[in-house]
Amino acid sequence: MAQVHIWIDADSCPTLVRNHSVKMAKRLGIPITFVANKEISCSFPDFEMIICPDEKDAADNYILEHANQNDLVITRDIVFADKLVSKRITVINDRGTLFTEMNIKGLLSERNYSFALAEIGLVKHYSEGYDKKKFALFANCFDKTIHQLLKK
Repeated sequence: MAQVHIWIDADSCPTLVRNHSVKMAKRLGIPITFVANKEISCSFPDFEMIICPDEKDAADNYILEHANQNDLVITRDIVFADKLVSKRITVINDRGTLFTEMNIKGLLSERNYSFALAEIGLVKHYSEGYDKKKFALFANCFDKTIHQLLKK
């Protein structure tokens, strides 16, 4: 059985997600790596931190180079998720969405449409925040997905 590794695109990853992921990784004996353009804090010390140059997509490119099909990547970036899915790497976001070949193109299209509307001023682009409900959706998806990967 191949080793599972958890990769976190950590620049915009909520603290609740980082803490839960590290706690679960330690409990399951799975290595976990945060990749970001700056040092990221976490309540639990058992993780690797990779600091990439402060260049566009540097953290994404690092993960894309190092992750493999046995791994789990956590990212909010749908464009990056599309690249991972095309390499058959398991990827989820911090809101409990598992990105798959079946849903990624539709989600990417929705994202592009929303950005286009925001650019011409028809809708406001805003961050809706992160609450306990979103975290619960993430935790359920994470736990189910990581156990499926461990069974492979």
